[in-house]
Amino acid sequence: MALNYTTMGSGLYGLRKGDATMIRMILADDEALALFSLQKQLDKLHGGVIAGAYQNAEEAVEAVLREKPDAVFLDIDMPELSGLEAAEIIMSHLPETEIIFVTAYEEYALKAFELAAIDYLLKPVSTQRLAKTLVRLSQAKAAKTRPDHSAVRPSARTKEQITIHCFQTLEVDTGESGPVHWRTNKAQELFAYLVHLRDQPVRKDALLELFWPDIDPKKGYTQLYTTIYQIRKTASAVHPGIRIVSGDKGYRLELNGVGVDVVTWEEGLQAAPPLGEQTLARHLQLLELYRGDYLEDCGYWWAENERERLRILWYRHAMRVAAFLETRDSTAEAFQLYYLIQRRFPFTEEVYWALIKLFMYIGDRVSVERQYDMLSQMLHEEFGTKPARTLEQWCRERVV
Repeated sequence: MALNYTTMGSGLYGLRKGDATMIRMILADDEALALFSLQKQLDKLHGGVIAGAYQNAEEAVEAVLREKPDAVFLDIDMPELSGLEAAEIIMSHLPETEIIFVTAYEEYALKAFELAAIDYLLKPVSTQRLAKTLVRLSQAKAAKTRPDHSAVRPSARTKEQITIHCFQTLEVDTGESGPVHWRTNKAQELFAYLVHLRDQPVRKDALLELFWPDIDPKKGYTQLYTTIYQIRKTASAVHPGIRIVSGDKGYRLELNGVGVDVVTWEEGLQAAPPLGEQTLARHLQLLELYRGDYLEDCGYWWAENERERLRILWYRHAMRVAAFLETRDSTAEAFQLYYLIQRRFPFTEEVYWALIKLFMYIGDRVSVERQYDMLSQMLHEEFGTKPARTLEQWCRERVV
């Protein structure tokens, strides 16, 4: 049911009819009395324009998408479509629309804070408390309409200024404004997972099973909507190209030109010219771009397969580059790269063998023995085996 009306006033902020800073609002609450009471208090405070009031959340969402108000007052506990779900839909289409949650339950009030809503109101709503909300809305709108606002808006940031780093840890680098800070660890992990599956649709029930497997599905969906809303608020403040698109049963992350370091690195690796004197610098640069294993510091188990796949790509490339450095007698550089490979792949026999041969080439028999002993110890402790007989015989013949 929709209660359609428009009210305008002046007084609380000294606004006049037609003032550009007049706040346009839509209200939604399935309780007619609560909806009427909120409307009367807003009228009394002369805080702006009420573009519509609805008892049905779906009708309210349709009105919001049509009217594009500055703010939406949403009762959280509504049937069929909850306020959290409605906020999620609104945020996906109108990320700059401010959300104010209205609820009779303190638990939901705390949830509103997690959602990064501009404010929340506990029922019964007091006029004094509502006045503070309107002040916040007025300040938020004034900030958006300042002449210098466009200079710092996310849309002014270039593709080069925004990079999502996934090597070693998750970091959204916004350039001069520094890294992005997530409100919760769950929001950070879910964003990382959406980046992990970028441009692929992800079902909501799959996300529930992955991130909230042990809680009641209804509460799980509330947590999911809360986290998605929170990510959207953070992402919209970073760059307008980062969008979570809602489908009938899930979500899809669109980056729209925002760079991801692992994508840039792998594409560069695939497009790299054959390794040679003229291209060595490019290949060394690609090795340096690999800052650490994929999301290694985050400890996300779902990233393990991708982490190992990228590790193997880097390892194979690094071994080729190190071998090429040997051929051009760049011994110091070859040693440096082999040692880096060995630190990252301490259980790979091939790199010990490469170091042993290189030490033998320069006549450092002490280091040959040291590497052989390290290899023997590693194989015994990790695999219960010994070095290959061919390697053992090769070393015995050359080390006196």
